[in-house]
Amino acid sequence: MPAEELGVLIKSAQAVLNQRMDEALRPLGLTVSQYACLQNLLDEPGITGSELARRTFVSRQSANVLLQGLERRGLIERSDDPGPRRERAIALTAEAKQLVATARDEVAAVVTRMTAPLDGARLRTLLSELAACRDALLQND
Repeated sequence: MPAEELGVLIKSAQAVLNQRMDEALRPLGLTVSQYACLQNLLDEPGITGSELARRTFVSRQSANVLLQGLERRGLIERSDDPGPRRERAIALTAEAKQLVATARDEVAAVVTRMTAPLDGARLRTLLSELAACRDALLQND
């Protein structure tokens, strides 16, 4: 069944992509989840912990554990005052901003390797089709 094959292929591609990203990020002392967390904090300052958990594909509790580790490492700082949602604001340190810039380059190299067989038109089509598949699954949520 082609639909079933598609699901297996997407999961397989995701697993290999995660493995390659992990290999690229390991020398920087980051996991894929830590990188995703830092990248989201950089891209959207003031993001809530709940939204951060959703965007990094982990539970709220796992996101808190990630943040605690990043804080111990000196990569994030939390304000002492709770914000309007009773969550303490999280900010990246200067060290974290430099680390994310380097990590983004490493991840971009992995994605470039993954998409090398595709010309621009095929890549745009793939992006569009995968977005349509995702959106179809999100309907009625």
